[in-house]
Amino acid sequence: MQTKLTLRLDDKLILRAKKSAKKRGKSVSQLVADYFQGLENLRNIENELTPIVQSLKGILKDAKIDEKDYKRHLEEKYL
Repeated sequence: MQTKLTLRLDDKLILRAKKSAKKRGKSVSQLVADYFQGLENLRNIENELTPIVQSLKGILKDAKIDEKDYKRHLEEKYL
């Protein structure tokens, strides 16, 4: 069963959503549905994480680490 949902959004955001939907060959409604389905899938994945992985999740959130740091780490490790 499908039900109508009204969203109030900024005009510029609506235009961007319409352009994005057109580029993907979808409707804005389908983009929104896909987004919410993605959130549900993410929640399901989070529930499947092992306790150790869950404890590590977000540990580097505020760290100032970027791709250069990672490449440097790999060079030091393997060279």
